[in-house]
Amino acid sequence: MTQHIPYESLGKGKTVVILIFLLAAVWYLPWRAGVLNEDHLVFSVVLYGAELFSFFTIMLHLFMTWRLTLRKAPPAPPGLRVAVLVPTINEPVGMLRQTLLGAIRMDYPHQTWLLDDGRRPQMRRLAREIGCNYLTRTDNTDAKAGSLNNALHHIEADVLAIFDADHIPAKEFLTHTLGYFSDENVAFVQTPQDFYNLDSYQHIKNSHSQSIWMEQSLFFRVIQRGKDYWNAAFFCGSCAVIRRTALDSIGGFATGTVTEDLHTSLRLHKKGYTSVYHPESLAYGLAPLSIGPYLQQRIRWGQGAMQVWRKEGILFTRDLTIPQRINYLASTITYFDGWQKGIFYIAPVLVLVLGWLPIVDIASVTFLWHFIPYYVLTFWAFEEINRGYGRVLQTEQFNMTRFWALMVSTLGWFRGRITFSVTPKNVSSHHGDHHYIIPQYSILAANAIAIPFGIWGLSGYGALPTSALVANILWSFVNIGLAALVVAMTLLRRHRRNEYRFPVPLVVRIDDPSGPSELAIAEDVSLSGFRIYSRLAQEMVLHDKISGRLLIPDGEIPFSAEVIGENEGEMGKVRTVGCRLIWPDDAARDRLGLFLYGSNLQWRVLGLSDRVHTPLESLQLWLMGHGVHANAVRRWIPVFYQRLDVSGDQQWVGLISGNTSGPRTFLTYDALGSEADVQMLMQGKYRQQSLRIRADFSERVGNSVAPVYVYQAAECAAG
Repeated sequence: MTQHIPYESLGKGKTVVILIFLLAAVWYLPWRAGVLNEDHLVFSVVLYGAELFSFFTIMLHLFMTWRLTLRKAPPAPPGLRVAVLVPTINEPVGMLRQTLLGAIRMDYPHQTWLLDDGRRPQMRRLAREIGCNYLTRTDNTDAKAGSLNNALHHIEADVLAIFDADHIPAKEFLTHTLGYFSDENVAFVQTPQDFYNLDSYQHIKNSHSQSIWMEQSLFFRVIQRGKDYWNAAFFCGSCAVIRRTALDSIGGFATGTVTEDLHTSLRLHKKGYTSVYHPESLAYGLAPLSIGPYLQQRIRWGQGAMQVWRKEGILFTRDLTIPQRINYLASTITYFDGWQKGIFYIAPVLVLVLGWLPIVDIASVTFLWHFIPYYVLTFWAFEEINRGYGRVLQTEQFNMTRFWALMVSTLGWFRGRITFSVTPKNVSSHHGDHHYIIPQYSILAANAIAIPFGIWGLSGYGALPTSALVANILWSFVNIGLAALVVAMTLLRRHRRNEYRFPVPLVVRIDDPSGPSELAIAEDVSLSGFRIYSRLAQEMVLHDKISGRLLIPDGEIPFSAEVIGENEGEMGKVRTVGCRLIWPDDAARDRLGLFLYGSNLQWRVLGLSDRVHTPLESLQLWLMGHGVHANAVRRWIPVFYQRLDVSGDQQWVGLISGNTSGPRTFLTYDALGSEADVQMLMQGKYRQQSLRIRADFSERVGNSVAPVYVYQAAECAAG
């Protein structure tokens, strides 16, 4: 081990599962080598090689993730010169505006620079309007790495914070990362790349619970923390801070590959520097919205990994420790997983159609006795190793999605110059890319056609033993199911709005021409509109104009809006209306953007999590009689409330969840301390209701404006 920091071990129970899995591998893999069918030797060896590759990658993964670091950021030292760099080439102006606003508002003195490789006049105007520095160049040599290196010639700074054009940093990003640079040997600090658009192509939401899983959750929640233990976490191109002198020692950001981040990391580690992975999410970006940009991004990552491997060497390179070599090997060899998956997808087709058996004809009981324990324990071990972030079904679904893209990316080993391509960000460009799922259609069709072929071959010619026929039919059905999931996910996912709508509740004061203003709830909020429900919403009709004020932590935002749609809501209980915002000025719009972006508010308010219990944890809960229950979906109610521990008649505004079972959640923009007695008046759809609660502090959720405080409403009683 190269770093003396606390770490989280795998744990005794999970270790037992891993040991049993290894015993099953010892039981299965040597036996499997002894039953290769010499009549179809090439096919048999290729399939067995795919199984060995799968076992090898699990072993690499186990090595990386056996211990996960536990990081706590030291205080940020004063006096550092900090430059925040935001490279861009063709991203939308509105996207850059949110990123720059968030970057400028970060705590700790710093300069923000917009690095424009697109040489667009509107970018220069945006930088002048926002109040940040602007830098461009005459050509696009070396793409993003070249833009960053060009900035090094014009900027004086001790550390550089790097953000992609779509990643909006949290207010505390710098104060939570700069403290690590008190160690002179730290070259860079990487944080997770999280995403605010939870409806992206790489997010899967469980509609019956508060569970939402992202395809990169495993990497940023587990793998990077495991790499960090071995001083092998790598720079991911965004949401990171890098020491200037460390960069200068390797000649700046690495060029010559399309993954300057991985390449730069390897060179810094070879130079003897250490890296830090700080696991706190401190910036939120835009994940690919559809399969096209998603696969284009994975192909570029894979091609870049092949280029780095070819240029630098990995396993036999000098100046890396053996654990670092193993970690970098694991990060590059993972792209060959596409070939292994492709073999597994086509193998049952070859068996059923051509009658090629990969093993000699043996008793089915003998085969199952070796096969089933190994593969069941493989999936179980995968879940335990990954601490609840693995999600076997979802992982296999995305393996099916990207297998051919990973295959294509490995060919980057043999290619010379590869052009750097930016992942498309415009919603309008994400339609008409169904050709990307032709491989999945092919796998689905081939396996579906192979099943009747196999049955016909058995009945007509006895070409396959019954046990082999049944096993391969089941295997084909698994492939069909995975391919169908990918096709359905691709065809059914549509983005009709140009902006993501945050599923967070906001209190709104709606101006009522016939009386005083009334509290309402705004949900699905974006900078262009929202959905509201209130008593007044029952009377609104299409194209009505409304006005009012949005209540956010730093005050009220005046707005005007037009009603553009209506919805009877959940089971017809609540009528809601959709509204398009008409902003009086950019300042009001920017204030709402600062509140929404660069924060994990939607995760905290809605109680979302990308982690589930592992099989072993679920078993333990079941044995203890706790069971596993999904959280109730919340409906929010605006309230006026008074603190009973504060004298006077001052009223505040907050939100309380409307669920009738389980504890309620109380949201406020005011800190009430660890606990407080609160008397509130709930503004219901048809009537007001008085309620007295004990508010127990749960957490403080920061954003670029001011924090939101989350409390659990204990001992609710009608007033």
